[in-house]
Amino acid sequence: MTATTTATAAPGRPAPTVPPRVGIVLMSALGDVTLGLPVATSLKRARPDVTIRWVAQRGPDAIVRGHPAVDEVIPFDRHGGWRAYADVRRRLAEAPVDVVLDLQVAIKAGLVTALWPAAEKWGVDRARARDANWLFTNRKLVPEPRRHMADQFLEFARALGADPEPLDYGLAPSAAAIAWRGTAIGAAPYAVLVLASSAAHKNWFADRWAAVARHLVRERGLRVVLAGSTSDLERETAEHIAAAVGNGGVSALGSGIENLVGLLAGARLVVSPDTGPLHMAVALGRPVIGLYGSTNPRWVGPYRSDPALLVDRYGEPGEPYASSPTRRPGRMSLVTVDDVLQRVERALGAAAP
Repeated sequence: MTATTTATAAPGRPAPTVPPRVGIVLMSALGDVTLGLPVATSLKRARPDVTIRWVAQRGPDAIVRGHPAVDEVIPFDRHGGWRAYADVRRRLAEAPVDVVLDLQVAIKAGLVTALWPAAEKWGVDRARARDANWLFTNRKLVPEPRRHMADQFLEFARALGADPEPLDYGLAPSAAAIAWRGTAIGAAPYAVLVLASSAAHKNWFADRWAAVARHLVRERGLRVVLAGSTSDLERETAEHIAAAVGNGGVSALGSGIENLVGLLAGARLVVSPDTGPLHMAVALGRPVIGLYGSTNPRWVGPYRSDPALLVDRYGEPGEPYASSPTRRPGRMSLVTVDDVLQRVERALGAAAP
């Protein structure tokens, strides 16, 4: 196996520079891909002529497709079994790069990294990797304590000589999404409620969502727009909210990722559990109330967002827990309606919309 090296340059060697062609492997999930966008923007800012190719799964690829810093998106069909790897191998053979950045510390990303021809393949240090992902890379980031996932991603940009500051996601709504928003939502000010994640342990409860929606409509004069997929849980939650607010609510469930960007970009406020649209809303600069119980906000919380808007029930009051991907199932029940309403009032202030 090829010997590995770290991101630190030996004394007397020049500082690293962004190579002409960079491949990024960050395939899922939607929130993770969103958090990885500043890597691409910082590389492009450091070297405007760099070609950036990105491997992403169907669904999350919508965030990077058309992104101003990404030149090519190579789709990976996670439902295709081993055939998916054969298909992506053919695509990678036609998409040469000088360096591969394996941002996703998982076995599937490691296998894709192994299939991409390149002299340098960067990954995290062994302590932060999982699923033996470290075996597929020959350059390693300098070992660091685990911080926020986004901070870990930014280490890759720095390893190639790109300064990620100021942070820039490069995410913006398309003209089509803005037009759709005007038709579907209208001009009245609104708050977005992201009703669920695909992971059940992250989800909140329909009656509590309805109570928050009622407050936003009756006390704050906002419409509430419901975002998410069309799962049974989300449809049932939407019915609870509709019963509570009547025509003060609008369902945008199943509207697609492009329209979701437009929806989030125009919101006065976004309330969400730990799921992709939360990170998209942060990237778009919106005030975000994050609901965290089972997942660690120091690892995947709203990045560089107002900490006073975070509802953190992952840890006990005063608990000095560290950043970690470890889950604590069952704790979303500790997130109360009052927790959320206190943060609604902080986010919106005293003025009427």
